[in-house]
Amino acid sequence: MSTPIEGLLVLADGTTFEGEAIGWWGAGDDGDSAEAEVRPATGEVVFNTTLTGYQEVLTDPSYAGQIVCFTYPHIGNYGIAAADSESRRAFCRGLIVRDLAPRPSSWRSERSLGDFLEEQRLPGLTGIDTRRLTRHIREAGSMPAAFGPVSGPAALEPSDLEAAARREPGTDGADLASEVTTRTGYVTGEGPLRLVAYDFGIKRTILRHLGRLGTVDVVPASTPAGEVLDRRPDGVFLSNGPGDPSAVGYASDAIRELLGRVPVFGICLGHQLMAAALGGKTYKLPFGHHGGNHPVRRLATSQVEITSQNHNYAVSEGSLDSVDITHVNLNDGVIEGIACRDLPAFSVQYHPEAGPGPHDASYLFDEFRLLMERGA
Repeated sequence: MSTPIEGLLVLADGTTFEGEAIGWWGAGDDGDSAEAEVRPATGEVVFNTTLTGYQEVLTDPSYAGQIVCFTYPHIGNYGIAAADSESRRAFCRGLIVRDLAPRPSSWRSERSLGDFLEEQRLPGLTGIDTRRLTRHIREAGSMPAAFGPVSGPAALEPSDLEAAARREPGTDGADLASEVTTRTGYVTGEGPLRLVAYDFGIKRTILRHLGRLGTVDVVPASTPAGEVLDRRPDGVFLSNGPGDPSAVGYASDAIRELLGRVPVFGICLGHQLMAAALGGKTYKLPFGHHGGNHPVRRLATSQVEITSQNHNYAVSEGSLDSVDITHVNLNDGVIEGIACRDLPAFSVQYHPEAGPGPHDASYLFDEFRLLMERGA
């Protein structure tokens, strides 16, 4: 059994957390990390409260630029299964856990989470006091951080980690959608309708839902509206994705041209971009919404949905005149859904496809189908 390597997490405000380094740290092809240059892992730290679904979270492109801390103490219990990945690779900057399970137990497991981190070249820390870290983020807000090994032959100096944390810009003003989007379009699904889906960081579970509705042309984030309309779609879907919506102005411009000409449905970043296209404003939440247990009230019925969420930005209340608010977060009052009064378009801030999470809001895909069948 190898000797644990001490690791250190340093937040941009100077707060430190001790643990053990896990995952990939720049090892060469022969696996000898001592011969490779080890650099601090940096990103914006966020905490996720989901109890299961760690693989889906790590492979969700919406976490690009972020270090994910799981509040649930035991992570990796059931291993990794290729069918559970939400994208082609992990886009987050790192993983922080209290206890990484060394031996997964599940008939579906194909390898351990530790092996997955190595394969994905994803660094991590275990043994961290995640309760203390979560409380600190809730009080001080999400912030940039750096972490790395501080013992062994490739040890980093704590001062280097602190300097790296202060240099890390975080997600403010960052167009991360352009980093995670598909480079070339592709087609999936076999339903009766024809859709175009903008990939700002789209999840495979979303594509499975859309694929039941129709044939889906998935296009890059920067695709002009004219090219979308030339495909004569029955509807346009705006996907989830990472980063600051104000930095993705080209997408809002395209959406503005599409509204009123074709039915539109947006989720997460797609919701924020549609709001921006309608003249709305967005702002950054103190520590975001990340987890699978957020209560949301559907105003039309007063029904409460338990939802899956992953976002750091939200739509500003009072910044939109041409929409009705359809859903509200019961924890903090954040706008969770809007519907245009005079246009066939609606969006939600949360994730009705789940993956991971509850399926309370999956009816929204049926509402999109009805909107497309009625036409623009």
